[in-house]
Amino acid sequence: MAGLGPAALLLLLLGALLLPGLPAEHVPALLWSTGRSQWNPDPALHEGHIVSAQELAVLLQPVLTPNPSNLVLFLQDRLSIDDFTYYSESYGNKNPFQNVQEILQSSPSSLVLPAVDCKATRNLLNFLQASGDWNLKNLTNLDLSQLEVNTSKPNLFVIQLQPLTSGLNEISTLEAIAENDKIIGRLIRDLQERGIHFSVIYTAVRPSRISRKTDVMWKLRRQLMATEEEDSLSYPPLNVTTGNDTCILFYASNFSLVANGSVLIELTDATFVNRSVDVSSSVCSDTNTTLSLKYTKPVNGINSLEIRFLMTNMFYGGSARNWFTLDSVEIVQDEEKLAKYNVSVISAPAEYSFHCQLVGTSSLYLARLIPSNFEAINWDVFISRFQALRLSPTVSEKQYSSTYHCCEGSS
Repeated sequence: MAGLGPAALLLLLLGALLLPGLPAEHVPALLWSTGRSQWNPDPALHEGHIVSAQELAVLLQPVLTPNPSNLVLFLQDRLSIDDFTYYSESYGNKNPFQNVQEILQSSPSSLVLPAVDCKATRNLLNFLQASGDWNLKNLTNLDLSQLEVNTSKPNLFVIQLQPLTSGLNEISTLEAIAENDKIIGRLIRDLQERGIHFSVIYTAVRPSRISRKTDVMWKLRRQLMATEEEDSLSYPPLNVTTGNDTCILFYASNFSLVANGSVLIELTDATFVNRSVDVSSSVCSDTNTTLSLKYTKPVNGINSLEIRFLMTNMFYGGSARNWFTLDSVEIVQDEEKLAKYNVSVISAPAEYSFHCQLVGTSSLYLARLIPSNFEAINWDVFISRFQALRLSPTVSEKQYSSTYHCCEGSS
């Protein structure tokens, strides 16, 4: 499950999820909590998934059972995942989601669901009310000095945010979103200052924008984006071969690591420009692929470094096609220290190359590397404009420009 990585990059974490063939009626849901390890993203669920009411109920269980804590529901009338990208990118330094961005970054536990069935969010309040013995508070006038918190049983705070009516122009919509963001920030910080433990759900009852999905529009967009990518690549992708056959194409505009919070290891040039990286340990098969990148003395104090990208190719009956999935990433230092990460939201139909603007360990990245052992917390990974294609007898290098975006779907 998509699990939500630097604060100023929330707009890229929440980039638009425009998946062809999916129903338009889905909205994002952002969850965070003062409790740790509330959610463990499930990497087995591929990106083309809309969370149903039943699945949302399961995801909410950590904050509802066995003993519910205080819960805050921010409910907006309209919201789409591409709002985070569109309004943050289109108006310069104005970031209408600044408070949400900062709170997500600082929360001990968070989960970003890019696509939840609107039927689930429309019935969410009824579901929550039936799930526990709450002290229900509908907050319309957020005068926090008058806010009373019942400590004898859990509180359910329901805040109906300012509506984003369809008649608003874009500037007015931007201002309405920013005002809602301020409301969220004020209430959350008030609860934090009081030392109150709580969990939060921020979602909407319907999408704010419906994406055009005709074959003509997608074909045109694919052609345009392929041209843009070709013009903007400053070097060709890394070509990994097994025998005489190309196995993997891999590209990134920036590929760097930070060890122990202080040692920067810049791998972009070694991987894509100088090509001093050793890929001989890479393995390809019909179902499992490992991209192995080995570096000798990348920085002082580290004799060898290997980064492994472990991928699978599986058939999913729900979409009636094979999906290429990056399941995990491993970092091996000096052939003995092994850091392991699970991966969220990195998958694509097998005939596409996968592309994501940001991949890494930051909790605000949509495509996130999630530490799965103790050694992994010693590393920070930053990959910009990540793109990979697993080649096969039915997938050629020509399809590298047909990209499937982690934030948008195919293009």
